[in-house]
Amino acid sequence: MEKYDVFYKSSKDGLFAYLLRMTGDYHLACDLVQESFARYLHRYSNIGQASRSLLYTIARNAAMDAFRKPKTEYFEPEDHADQKNNPEQTVEDRQTYERVLAAIQQMGIFDRELLALLSGADLSYTEIGGIMNISEANVKVKVHRARIRLKEILSDGGK
Repeated sequence: MEKYDVFYKSSKDGLFAYLLRMTGDYHLACDLVQESFARYLHRYSNIGQASRSLLYTIARNAAMDAFRKPKTEYFEPEDHADQKNNPEQTVEDRQTYERVLAAIQQMGIFDRELLALLSGADLSYTEIGGIMNISEANVKVKVHRARIRLKEILSDGGK
């Protein structure tokens, strides 16, 4: 179980970032992280080597399941930010983050997932290709196009 603890601690933050970008919902991403690790532990705890690619595949499937379910509303506290920092900078950072997250949500599910895997998961192009069932070269091309689309959305509102 110690091996699993190390795997969990080293993977949870990246997995959460990936799922937050995928879903755009803090609470849903938290739930999906826990569900993904639970599924992984239940089904694959007996395999010798921990696999991040397998964990992200499980998380991807859990997110797709969540997209198919009816949406539920969550209470979101007014402010998650640490008020010890410069409050003006905190507000500005939060607005920028929300703007980028909103822009990502305007993208297609494939592009959104691709950018989320790339930015939050610390996975190689080969691993991303394996998760998404495309070649490494195709990952590179699609990442480039998705970044261009995100830049367009951010620069002109995606119009």
